[in-house]
Amino acid sequence: MGVAIGLLIAIGSLFGGFAAMGGHLAVIWQPWEFVIIGGIAVGTYIVANPMSVVTDTGRASVEAILGTVPKRPKYLALLGLLYALMRELRSKPRNEVEAHIDDPQNSSIFESFPDVQKDPELTLFICDYVRLIIIGNARPHEIEALMDEEIATLRRDKLKPYMTITTVAEALPALGIVAAVLGIVKAMGALDQSPTLLGGLIGAALVGTFAGIFLSYAILSPLAQKIKSTREKQCRVYIIVKQTLLASLNGALPQIAVEHGRKAISAADRPTIDEVEAATISGGTRNEADQKEAA
Repeated sequence: MGVAIGLLIAIGSLFGGFAAMGGHLAVIWQPWEFVIIGGIAVGTYIVANPMSVVTDTGRASVEAILGTVPKRPKYLALLGLLYALMRELRSKPRNEVEAHIDDPQNSSIFESFPDVQKDPELTLFICDYVRLIIIGNARPHEIEALMDEEIATLRRDKLKPYMTITTVAEALPALGIVAAVLGIVKAMGALDQSPTLLGGLIGAALVGTFAGIFLSYAILSPLAQKIKSTREKQCRVYIIVKQTLLASLNGALPQIAVEHGRKAISAADRPTIDEVEAATISGGTRNEADQKEAA
């Protein structure tokens, strides 16, 4: 909703202000100028990036527009899952806990928290480090260093669309000049025509410069920042897992360990201690059954 409102204000102000000054909106519609700018931008973008990044950029753009970020229910589900796993680690034999880690898709614990189970990357991250804790040979500082390295790698991969779109945005003003120069070249070929025709050709050429600057600073740069914000919020769940598991590994009780994870959530989305207690000690399965009955 915020993206749509922002674009509506920006584009409405642009065309409304131009029309209010007495400009003719039809003059701005120069499709071939946009084809030159957009075609060069898309072509060079594909040349510079592997297809995996190209497709991820489309996915990241959709996520940014729709605001696909973790919300409070997912944070509660994640803390509930971590609490259940830590409780199992303290009270059950190793082979019983490994059964949940080896096959999380059929685990009764993971099934109680579907918001986490349907995120394969997060599920794998949790299982990998719970497995290391079960093995028992790694020291806490070694696991922490490994977590930091993996989280940095995940963040770097998730922010590739932001970096690539930023690069294209920086190039668009120059591409607008390219389109404008081509338009001027066309206008130079009509110097023997009437001033009205020549003025129209020069005006059409200048639309290329306008389009490059507008697309750069009013469309792609804000979109890139929105992608960055969205993807960084998506990475926050890994920090929560890290803080919770490290606290448990250092001897904290499950109730205390999940509090370490809760504190890693931004204040705007952070659940209260009572909400976390209801999602952890009460158990995810019962909460899921209550939701079904309420529906």
